[in-house]
Amino acid sequence: MATLTLLPACSVSVKDHGDNGDSKVDIKTPVGGIHVDQNADARDAGLPVYPGAQPKPKGNDGDKQNANVNLSAFGFGLKVVAIEYVSDDPPSKIISYYQDQLKRYGKVLQCHGGGFNMGNGHVVGGDLKCDSDDDSSKIELKAGTDDNQHIVSIGPTGKGSDFAIVWVRVRGKEGDI
Repeated sequence: MATLTLLPACSVSVKDHGDNGDSKVDIKTPVGGIHVDQNADARDAGLPVYPGAQPKPKGNDGDKQNANVNLSAFGFGLKVVAIEYVSDDPPSKIISYYQDQLKRYGKVLQCHGGGFNMGNGHVVGGDLKCDSDDDSSKIELKAGTDDNQHIVSIGPTGKGSDFAIVWVRVRGKEGDI
């Protein structure tokens, strides 16, 4: 009976490839909601776009290489903004640029290899740590706290670079992030 009472309070909205080619999904229930949008912007992640960089072209499946996801439920929330770009500049220039940009969020940690991997223990005692530290050509810059991380992952591609800007925010209170 309780399920039937709550059912009318639920709403689902799916906009697949709207006017601008983006997909959006909104699910709202009395206990929380999910919002997924392919129309993410670097400003949503709290960092500027490296000068001259271009959004990474759509993948083979036709999907954009970015997302803005917001999940909220009783006592928990998660927001992830991820955007991928390409640049003709070498990784060293992009690393230098984002090391400076990330300073506003705290100490900048530089990790080698791996790549962004949520749920693999980014934090020790409130400080960010590297998920892996190998000899890979990818560099990951991190700044922030365990519940509010800004991450830039940079790697070489052809004569330039491929990089992603990611913001992850976790909270333990009900409501929008």
